[in-house]
Amino acid sequence: MNARGNSIHPTAVVSDDVQLGSGNTIGPFAVLTGPLTMGDDNWVGTGVVIGAPPEVRSWEHPRDAQTRSSGNGIAIGDRNVFREYVQVHQGWHDRTIIGSDAFIMNQAYVAHDCALGDGVTLASSVLLAGHVVVADGANLGLGTSVHQRRYIGRGAMIGMGSVVTRDVPPWAKVFGNPARIHGANAIGMERAGIAADAAASLGEIYSAPFDPTRLKELEATDIAEAVAEWRSATAS
Repeated sequence: MNARGNSIHPTAVVSDDVQLGSGNTIGPFAVLTGPLTMGDDNWVGTGVVIGAPPEVRSWEHPRDAQTRSSGNGIAIGDRNVFREYVQVHQGWHDRTIIGSDAFIMNQAYVAHDCALGDGVTLASSVLLAGHVVVADGANLGLGTSVHQRRYIGRGAMIGMGSVVTRDVPPWAKVFGNPARIHGANAIGMERAGIAADAAASLGEIYSAPFDPTRLKELEATDIAEAVAEWRSATAS
């Protein structure tokens, strides 16, 4: 246990450009390479790799194994869980960002420049290509693959084995290859305290062929913020 109350296994590798908060647990054979900032009370399991260079063919990979990694950094919040063999890569154009209270299951992959909000769940073997944004509370099922630069809206539920090639609106229930909307994440909205009338309205919009312009109908409801966030992020 180091001076800031972090428990770091003796087989873990933590480079000198990693800034840890307090109360973090770094498990056996984990590798943390900066530039990396990590907040408090995170749990990093066996074999996790956080901070490898961006996986870009043109990127000049470091040739000295003892030097710090290369990239535009990673910022991680508090109380996240990274299970065995998760990989999170350095930013390429910008930082890779993971908020707080995420649960990232074994062998998941977060590529360069991704941004995860708070309370996100990535099940085992989820693959996020570069520049993917996953908003607060979204839940991606086992083996989901997300194409680069896609946006997953707040509270969305992605079914296992899905291949996401389009942006996903908030609180949508999505599955398939390619993934398509199959209604609203009613259970997720109920757990989040979304008013029943707003949830019903969104369910009706998602039950028909999806017309993004109809989301304007929800501007006066308690999911208006999530809708505005999605519309802003996906505006072309």
